[in-house]
Amino acid sequence: LSHSNRSKNMFAIKRLDPKYGQGDAEFYKEIRTLCCFRHENLISLRGFCKEEGETILVYEYASRGSLDRLLSDVTLTWTQRIKICLDAAKGLSFLHDPNGTQQRVLHCDLKSANILLDNNMTAKVSDFGLSKMGPA
Repeated sequence: LSHSNRSKNMFAIKRLDPKYGQGDAEFYKEIRTLCCFRHENLISLRGFCKEEGETILVYEYASRGSLDRLLSDVTLTWTQRIKICLDAAKGLSFLHDPNGTQQRVLHCDLKSANILLDNNMTAKVSDFGLSKMGPA
């Protein structure tokens, strides 16, 4: 987690570790996907760095964390749960049928840990390291 003093924005920083199977292929796939496809229900990539053995991705900060941490929370209403499902479906629908592009993306690793929630409980699909791109 980091923040910008100028804009007061918060950012999430992900440091990829080859020991856990997070290599160059996943790094570049994440960049290609998130740079080409922008949607309110996809996590936004704000920057990246590959230098001196460090591989880092910088994302918008999803202050409510991942859905897997909230599923057992009794305060999460059914209305909120349905909205989260619809938000995730909108993000996936955009990836499967992007407007005006010749590419589509299959996520290939959708799970509650890869659905992040912002302060407004808007769901954002994340973690595109295993995704596959193909013609639309």
